[in-house]
Amino acid sequence: MFTYLRSTLGMACFFFLVPGAMGQSFSSPDRDAPGDMMIQQYLSTLTGTCVDKFTDDLSSLEKWQAQRDQYRREYFYMLGLSPMPERTALQARVTRTLVRDGYHVDMLHYQSRPGLYVTANLYRPAEVATGEKLPAILYVCGHAGRGRNGNKTAYQSHGIWLARHGYICLMVDTLQLGEIAAIHHGTYREQRWWWLSRGYTSAGVECWNGIRGIDYLISRDDVDSDRIGVTGISGGGAATFWVAAADERVKVAVPVSGMADLPSYVNNRVINGHCDCMFLHNTFRWPWTRIAGLIAPRPLLFVNSDNDRIFPMDANERVSNRLEMLYRLYGAGDRVDSVVSVGGHAYREDIRKATFRFLNIHLKQDARPILDSEKDLVTLEGRERQHPIAPEQLRVFLTDNDIPEDERNTTIDQTFVPIATVSLPASAEEYRSWKTQLRDQLRRVSFGWIPGDIRPATVKQTRSAVLRLETEPGITIASRPYLVTATKPTQPKRLVLLVRTKDASAVVPEWIKPHLQPGDQLYDCQTRGTGNTRWTQKNPPNYVERSHVLLGHTVDAGRVRDVIATAQYFESRYKGQVPIHLAGEGAAAVIAAYAALLDSDIKGTTLHRPHRSHMEAGAPQLLNALRVCDIPHVLGMIAPRSLTISGVRASNLTEVRKIYQAANATDQLKLLSPK
Repeated sequence: MFTYLRSTLGMACFFFLVPGAMGQSFSSPDRDAPGDMMIQQYLSTLTGTCVDKFTDDLSSLEKWQAQRDQYRREYFYMLGLSPMPERTALQARVTRTLVRDGYHVDMLHYQSRPGLYVTANLYRPAEVATGEKLPAILYVCGHAGRGRNGNKTAYQSHGIWLARHGYICLMVDTLQLGEIAAIHHGTYREQRWWWLSRGYTSAGVECWNGIRGIDYLISRDDVDSDRIGVTGISGGGAATFWVAAADERVKVAVPVSGMADLPSYVNNRVINGHCDCMFLHNTFRWPWTRIAGLIAPRPLLFVNSDNDRIFPMDANERVSNRLEMLYRLYGAGDRVDSVVSVGGHAYREDIRKATFRFLNIHLKQDARPILDSEKDLVTLEGRERQHPIAPEQLRVFLTDNDIPEDERNTTIDQTFVPIATVSLPASAEEYRSWKTQLRDQLRRVSFGWIPGDIRPATVKQTRSAVLRLETEPGITIASRPYLVTATKPTQPKRLVLLVRTKDASAVVPEWIKPHLQPGDQLYDCQTRGTGNTRWTQKNPPNYVERSHVLLGHTVDAGRVRDVIATAQYFESRYKGQVPIHLAGEGAAAVIAAYAALLDSDIKGTTLHRPHRSHMEAGAPQLLNALRVCDIPHVLGMIAPRSLTISGVRASNLTEVRKIYQAANATDQLKLLSPK
């Protein structure tokens, strides 16, 4: 055991017992909207529920190992890598080679998928004995903007050192900051909320590009496939976790400033300092440290800095402590260590020395101190960076004209995770099993946090006929009646619940009036985030919406629960004697459809201008929904109950009609095209 590395593990137990205690906050909590405190406390409660699961992981090695294969399957799914993409030909090409004193640099690219180009620099020793196989490092880069040269050029010092010391180092550009610049910030800034329903995260692409980078390394005659390491800082630190947890060919991992935990990201708002490539979609509501735990018992050096605002010390200590406990289950406590450097979010001499020495120890059985870590550094003189190698010399594609015309980097978010291909049922018998299968899948990957039997909302307050209903612990919404007849019926013949996903006036919408029947009582359901529960929204960083994803939720899935709990309240209030009907417009129509799908007590729905797909701007977003089905299939699954759709051309509802036909329920489907 190399005790010089053990700088934090001994004092971390307190932080393990008290998640979020003494947390370093990234920014002040929002207080500009009436729902800010409610939603932030709700997210904090959910965070605690996720974190507590790691206690079970630590109960015994036998239990951890029994769950590990299932965890790996879940992990790949949450990255958008299930089913695993095909390992197509890499088509690796070296475009140029730079000869330097003691090392060579190959400018190369490979295709991790057809058209998905990864630009990279390969650093290698100038002299390698015939037949000699060297240890290899996959270096994954952090967020250093270097324009057309790619962010790999910012970290060239590490490649040079490794090559001078007998390693092959493949240094890869990231998707957003590479030579073919694409997008990391889909939900952080770009309003690509369909990433959630698609199950796409840029973290998945970075993980896959790294896995294929290892494929390239082990294809080389000069690489020892049993001695592969991975390292990087910041975004590269996170990618180190993604790759090492996914690919067991990685024998040693050194993530530098790459992981905090859920109390830090959510409770202390540190998520606001990170882009989407730092996070998977936490569909199965994992404690975040479980990701790092998948690396055990392989050697892992967890490196951080004591004044790093986006990887704060309290989170570092909690993660370090939990990893130590997990490695001890394996009897491998000597394979995990922690280094804390004094300073901010950056490399320094102690970090470089610790990183290089840890790699040497576990890949070369060489524990000698590192004495030359400060050579060939990228430095800053005034406002100018000084590079050992001019960044332009490290370009893979020298000019814009050299960039391949078949590149798919810039559109990869639209294809990386495939949308489900749904075959429609042809008979009533097929319909029943078809619906059960799709609904069960949605319950697992889109609504896994919602109990199968949702309890009725409880009345928290009644004021001027407005009901304040608690739909789940910590969430309170409003529901108010509309006077749609001259007198309010004592017991209505039908209760129509009008779903709202935006602030609305007290006036009955014109579109719903033709659909109301004598004896109806109309209530609205102001789902979370509307009216008095509206929270602060800032783009970027979209704190509330993105925090939900880290906890396996989405705001819109919560709204589905609001509707079901409210419907169940009225079902209980009228003792099941009054049929409950849902109505909604636009996004609210889709929310109503999902509520009807999940709650068989709802007798029917009236939907005005529902979105045709989760891919549309403004459509509700539910984790992984498009990996199961799309909105028309959900509408069809309301059968055999009544469904009225208005404001949409019938030609756009062909699938809905076919599903109702298969269910022998065409008499319950009414399609009203716009005039």
